[in-house]
Amino acid sequence: MRLETRKLLHDVLAAGRAIQEFTRGKSESDYRESELLRAATERKFEIIGEALTRMHSLDALTFARISSAHAIVGFRNRIIHGYDSVDDGIVWDVTQGKLPHLLAEVAVLLEEKDPN
Repeated sequence: MRLETRKLLHDVLAAGRAIQEFTRGKSESDYRESELLRAATERKFEIIGEALTRMHSLDALTFARISSAHAIVGFRNRIIHGYDSVDDGIVWDVTQGKLPHLLAEVAVLLEEKDPN
């Protein structure tokens, strides 16, 4: 795996872990009521989506090993380009339901030894 790909995977992992830290002990109601929490969470999802977008161009094989990579990029695009219609409930559901799976997949990729 290329060094730049590993860096991008680390960026995904760091941003995802930050989201988990931001939302730890919080409810969906807490999320909806806090502009700061929503903004921070959305920003980290933007980073995750951008890192995966770059990975797609750089290392399509590794990108393809992330089961929801295309959906994540689409989610990032929705947050950025549809900023005025982001559904807080969907962001919360992704945070609680889908993010842990993504982080587990990324951690497995990062644990692989480089064959070179």
